[in-house]
Amino acid sequence: MPWIKQIPLVEATGLLKRQFDAAIRRAGRVWHIVQIMSLNPHLMKDSIRFYQTLMKGESPLSRVQREMLAVVVSYENGCHY
Repeated sequence: MPWIKQIPLVEATGLLKRQFDAAIRRAGRVWHIVQIMSLNPHLMKDSIRFYQTLMKGESPLSRVQREMLAVVVSYENGCHY
């Protein structure tokens, strides 16, 4: 059970519900890293947009290079995802 308060998907309304629905369309589910931002849907929206810009926007790095960097940083930080 998480110790950070979160709004369950079934209780989401307005912007939060739209963000959850978009997450499900993108990934087939709402990942914990997204769910944890449920108390602040504006932050969630901006965070997802920032991530999409970093990973899919114009860059001198290829998508593969960006994914590789994300994996290495996650590994070094002890993240399992």
